[in-house]
Amino acid sequence: MNVVGFNGSPRENGNTARLVRTVLDTLEANGITTEYIQLGGQNIHGCIACMQCRENQDKQCSIKNDKCNEYLAKMIQADGIVVGAPTYFADLNAETKALLDRASFVALQNGGLFRGKVGTGVVAARRGGAVRVMDSILKPFQMSEMFMPGSTYWNIGYGLDPDEVSEDAEALKNMRNLGGQMAYLLKALQLARDNNIQVR
Repeated sequence: MNVVGFNGSPRENGNTARLVRTVLDTLEANGITTEYIQLGGQNIHGCIACMQCRENQDKQCSIKNDKCNEYLAKMIQADGIVVGAPTYFADLNAETKALLDRASFVALQNGGLFRGKVGTGVVAARRGGAVRVMDSILKPFQMSEMFMPGSTYWNIGYGLDPDEVSEDAEALKNMRNLGGQMAYLLKALQLARDNNIQVR
């Protein structure tokens, strides 16, 4: 089993990175292979609504001049997906939104490629707006028929300066719990599939 985690923040070693890595470290400790991807700063283009993914049925977005298709292939291959984002003006930042829009639309138009995967989001914020960001991350997962684990509280950490979120002990505890819950769900789903139990 494997999980791919995306840091949507352009800060490679900032607060979002810390939250995503904490979840992935916990998954690794529970025997789940993980891959960390620095999404922010990669200039991912927004969806242009060309509908070529529906027409071509090739599991790819028609925009070929950025890394979206590379990341989409990793999402299709993974058993679980973690998307981390910073809070920009009380909402999702542009590159994270672009990846979610394009990858999720391609997956939906090609037979539901994310169906049955485990997905979650984590959000870094200075003060407000983080719940809206979380909602924006999880909506595509819900539409894609993914399973979403819970945690002990919202999957949100607070801090402004790089890695300030490390001082948010409750946030890091939530991330570790989230990683544990995700590992449990992944293993339960795998056990069900191994025993030919329908999971949808």
